[in-house]
Amino acid sequence: MPLPSDADPGIQPPSKADAHATSLGAFLQRNRAELVARCEQKVARRRAPMAPPRAIDPGVPRFLQQLEEVLDAEQQGGTRQDQAPQPGPTKLEIGQAAAVHGAALLQQGFSVDQVVHEYGDICQAVTELALAQDAPFSTDEFRILNRCLDNAIAGA
Repeated sequence: MPLPSDADPGIQPPSKADAHATSLGAFLQRNRAELVARCEQKVARRRAPMAPPRAIDPGVPRFLQQLEEVLDAEQQGGTRQDQAPQPGPTKLEIGQAAAVHGAALLQQGFSVDQVVHEYGDICQAVTELALAQDAPFSTDEFRILNRCLDNAIAGA
């Protein structure tokens, strides 16, 4: 058994919180319908003039699916914590899908503010539901969530 000093300094052992963390990808799969419903509620409360909450389709469900794919790819890739995330086709796909969705919303008369806030709603919905279910995630998974949201917002 190697001594702690022999361990690779770039690989950090999981914290106690991470050891008990739920997989964000599994959480998203289990709760997709609830997350979409929560986003629809947030959109409906904020729209002025009121727009149908279904305007978020297919943007939010597509983003959640893409986020799951990124989480899965990065878990399979075994990236070290000291490495920067590598840009790849998933980043491009998220931006492209968000650009198409954002353009469609803008054509329907939505403001840039409304389009951007729609992606913020996703983060809020995930966070609120995770707290309600006492489902903590690793900080690395939240970093991935935020990076994917940044790419979607920039694309939209």
